[in-house]
Amino acid sequence: MSNDLYRFTATEALKRFEDGSLKVSEYATSLLDHIDQRQPAVQAFEYIDRSQVLQQARALDDVPKDKRGPLHGMPTQHNSPIYKDDQPELDAASVIMLRAAGALILGKTRTTEFAATVKGPATTNPHDSSRTPGGSSSGSGAAVADFQAPVALGTQTGGSTIRPSSFNGVYAMKPTWAAISREGQKVYSLILDTLGLYARSVDDLKLLAEVFGLKDEQPPRVSTEGVQGMKFALLRTMVWDQAGPGTRDAMKKGVELLKSHGAEVKEIAFPADFDRLPDWHSCILKSDGRTAFRPEYMVAKDKLDRSLVEHVEEAHGYTRGAYVEAFEGVSALRPKWDAIARDYDAVIVPSVPDEAPEGIESTGSAVFNGMWTALHVPVINVPGFQGEHGMPIGLSLVAPRYHDQALLEVAKVVGEIWEREGDWRSKL
Repeated sequence: MSNDLYRFTATEALKRFEDGSLKVSEYATSLLDHIDQRQPAVQAFEYIDRSQVLQQARALDDVPKDKRGPLHGMPTQHNSPIYKDDQPELDAASVIMLRAAGALILGKTRTTEFAATVKGPATTNPHDSSRTPGGSSSGSGAAVADFQAPVALGTQTGGSTIRPSSFNGVYAMKPTWAAISREGQKVYSLILDTLGLYARSVDDLKLLAEVFGLKDEQPPRVSTEGVQGMKFALLRTMVWDQAGPGTRDAMKKGVELLKSHGAEVKEIAFPADFDRLPDWHSCILKSDGRTAFRPEYMVAKDKLDRSLVEHVEEAHGYTRGAYVEAFEGVSALRPKWDAIARDYDAVIVPSVPDEAPEGIESTGSAVFNGMWTALHVPVINVPGFQGEHGMPIGLSLVAPRYHDQALLEVAKVVGEIWEREGDWRSKL
């Protein structure tokens, strides 16, 4: 049996489970051995129990789904000393659905404190350990890129799913807001928090989308001719001045490649009434943080990250009136964006300012992500490009709300071109 079983995507592994050529326990053992080898360098996992994983794997191999007994939970500590050794008795809704679908749950990946700060955990970028993997879903992006897991979950309130996927050179999807249950996850902002999905292929994202019940208003069109005849928009956004040379080059190359394969690409700009969108997102996020972290502030302020203390103490200066204005302003923009985006198969936007910055102390900037989180729209990061130091850079495809399945189909044909003809190749 090959020692490289861990390199299978979820779709590839599932096919072999179904035809009987591979056991879940064999696949799990390969993944665990690879994690053991790579954990000291990458530190993607916060918690993993080898015996527990193998127990699950053997059950998936041998026991019918309706006969499987309960499995022990895992510590859920939010990377906070306040919740040290905390172990909930119930899984989050997303994990409940994965278990019900027969998924093998490996462990808990590392995140920033409460998935709400830019102070990096110990996780490193698997392509260069001197650089950040991004965050807040640091371990999930790193684990998938490093072949420690074929798929992973994250969350996004600002840019916590899309940024790590770009920095690590993998696919990720932030679905339409509230399309997947967030029950059982720590709340930062009810109106922004969104479950995120990581994978090394669009087919694996589609596999997760099926488990979680993502569904469009209309059945998606499946292209049989690649991007030939597709219509894209290129939107640099109002914060384009913060794009570095890597992202600027990626946008240029990405458009050129699509045009060379018969796609139409039209550059557009946000209407003027979108100008305040980044500030409105910041206002909502920090104002919601005031209420989300007040319980921890009241019982253990000294153990709470300074940025979260400042949320509660309103150091940001946002008033209740500003919050209402931001809330209503963004709400009014959502149908306007949907109307703009419906004219295209997808809108191409930056995922990050540039390649992953040096150092793991900070997870980097989410300046290109928060606006889409606020608009509640689906976003998929597609890898394929690189920066000055050979680190991966992805671009995002954006669509109207509840066009998740359609966006996955577009991402599949775009990804085939950008991965094959772009300038980045993983050396892992």
